Amino acid sequence: MSDDGSERNLTEWVDREIFSSQGRIEAESESDGGRSLIATYTNAKYGAMRVYWNFTVEGDKISRFETGQAGQG
Repeated sequence: MSDDGSERNLTEWVDREIFSSQGRIEAESESDGGRSLIATYTNAKYGAMRVYWNFTVEGDKISRFETGQAGQG
């Protein structure tokens, strides 16, 4: 996975950015059959920010995702 263009360790990132910091996501829009999202992501560490999430699906599983700051409009 990558976060703002930097490769990250998935297990460490998910624990730090989602579970330990009470992360939550509110989707604003989706495209590519739900594989791309623009959303407001909020956690206790950074507050709220507008982000993108792009998922690569192989077979019936997500094989990779990329996330980062999204533009304002």
